[in-house]
Amino acid sequence: MAGHQAMTGTLHLIGVGPGDPELLTLKAARLLGTAPVVAYPATVEDQALALEIASPHLNPDAERMPITIPMRVDRAPAKAAYDRAAAAMLTRLNAGDDIAYLCEGDPLFYGSAMYLVDRIASHAPIEIVPGVSSLTAAAASIRRPIAARNEVLKVLPAPLPDETLREELANAPAAAIIKVGRHFDRVRALLMETGHAGNAVVVEHASSGRERISPLSAFRHDERPYFSIILCYRGHEPWGRTP
Repeated sequence: MAGHQAMTGTLHLIGVGPGDPELLTLKAARLLGTAPVVAYPATVEDQALALEIASPHLNPDAERMPITIPMRVDRAPAKAAYDRAAAAMLTRLNAGDDIAYLCEGDPLFYGSAMYLVDRIASHAPIEIVPGVSSLTAAAASIRRPIAARNEVLKVLPAPLPDETLREELANAPAAAIIKVGRHFDRVRALLMETGHAGNAVVVEHASSGRERISPLSAFRHDERPYFSIILCYRGHEPWGRTP
């Protein structure tokens, strides 16, 4: 990349998929097998799902660089954390070390890797390795198309306000609700209101050994699915028939 020092290392932003270590791409596995430095997001509680998924593929001699990201509504602490992470990575990249940054699912589909691109791209080369997203993994788990032919699919984050979700769902034959967490009861009520609840399926920990698939209606009002996505369909495409 023009303008970079000859010894500058490359930052590889690697999608490690939704949970099953066998869902990494061949390219991701190859890069992880040789990367001298492996960085990954971790919570304050030291949870690091991306590292857990990628572990079978890692260079056993790789240095590990945890990036602690505060999970708060206020964005300022997370912004500061990514600033610090980018600075630490640039120190290693400028020394000539390649870094593999692990990202659950796909790096640029609501992935944490997006916050590193602008911070580092003007200083060092970046290579992005796509990964299997939770959306496609969940659809594979329930063996049901997400949408068909000319149907519109909407991917909606659950923290959106009720009026926004209601408006987006109004004309959507297919929808995927992500980032559900504590918003579960509120989202379920909206899906019942818009007619999406009948065929809605909740997939927790898609593709992993902890995977759980349940109809939306099976959850109690005090139950919260974890690491989940809700797939909804109220379209009319005859998936099982010859077109």
